[in-house]
Amino acid sequence: MATEDATRGSGPGHQGAERPLPSRETYEMVLAKMMLIRRFEERAGEMYAKAKIGGFLHLCIGEEATIVGATQALRDGDYLMSTYREHGQALARGTEAAVVMAELFGKAGGCSGGRGGSMHLFDFERRFLGGYGIVGGNLPLAAGVALASDYTETEDCTLCMSGDGATNQGTFGETMNLAALWRLPIVFMVINNQFGMGTALERHSAVTDLSRKADGYGVPGSRCDGMDVLDVHACVSEALEKARTDRAPQLVEAVTYRYRGHSMADPEDYRTKEEVEEWRARDPIQAFSKRLTEEGELSDDDLERLDGEAMKAVDGAVEFAEQSPFPELDSLYDDIYVMGDQVSAPWYSVDERSPDPHRGERERDASSVARELAEAGAAYAGGEDARSERRVDRVEEPAEGEGEGEPAAGERDEAGGGD
Repeated sequence: MATEDATRGSGPGHQGAERPLPSRETYEMVLAKMMLIRRFEERAGEMYAKAKIGGFLHLCIGEEATIVGATQALRDGDYLMSTYREHGQALARGTEAAVVMAELFGKAGGCSGGRGGSMHLFDFERRFLGGYGIVGGNLPLAAGVALASDYTETEDCTLCMSGDGATNQGTFGETMNLAALWRLPIVFMVINNQFGMGTALERHSAVTDLSRKADGYGVPGSRCDGMDVLDVHACVSEALEKARTDRAPQLVEAVTYRYRGHSMADPEDYRTKEEVEEWRARDPIQAFSKRLTEEGELSDDDLERLDGEAMKAVDGAVEFAEQSPFPELDSLYDDIYVMGDQVSAPWYSVDERSPDPHRGERERDASSVARELAEAGAAYAGGEDARSERRVDRVEEPAEGEGEGEPAAGERDEAGGGD
């Protein structure tokens, strides 16, 4: 692929060569996936505005071609790791829209059991090893996955996606060096959407052709048109083949754009409406749809049908998320500690509220005394909370002749006493 420099000032992205169309079954599936991602993200934004989704929400509207083109190049046994903007990656990999939406809602029916939310989707069955909220934090983890594939002598490859801002992190150079040194079967994909949060590419990176940033570490790079699903697929397929067959790690830069802000909380003061509209003229879904209709492959009715199916799936996803329950409160400590005999020495949980140390995974089996003391300690730490005070009263020893005792007086000491 060409490696000429491309910044925001030189026009809307890198223009790739026109690729031949695949079979009807394939291009219809590809278009359907892009439409599903677009409709899902639009609805997720609506649900966030209605306070159905909490925390942060990062939408990938505009990046659908990059996501679908890359994931279509993967084999079933390959691993995928992404960043915090990963709803589309999960959907493209095959995770049901319903369980992705439920995860955004924080519900037990979500793909991470309601524990991960928007930034930490996970689906091991499809070898999607999650989104990561730390910029560049997934890079060394992906190298570890690739090292495991190499160690076990499988043909599995790892595709690790990160943003343009991650190329400035220390983990980027360290991971590139080890991947090249150990000849790991991995492809690093930089999704260059022109901004690291609200900082333009040319302001945060001295080298704006990000496909070149790993050359000095021994990882060759290439660039693709992130608004063209077929160009992305061709480029990533070639990179995966080199990584898989030659054990030569690769870097692919996809030049794309996000039409929404960094997150739903982003006022977008750092770019103009004219710039966004310029990129919208290259909308990946509209561009691919237009090509298919102009070449007589699909009709307008076909496009309407595919879009209707995407809308139906998203409607069902919201309904499922609404009906799915929140995780049980007593599951708070689940999946926190190492379970069983995975480590040679026991892991103990020592809680300052309880004098009874116990193995972390046996939290629910702790003695009743430890439970009462822990509850009382938590209530004491809560200070003026009325419910906490009632919990304290419940475990106090009753005074002689006073039955269950009287509520604490209103002038009780403040939490912490004289400490």
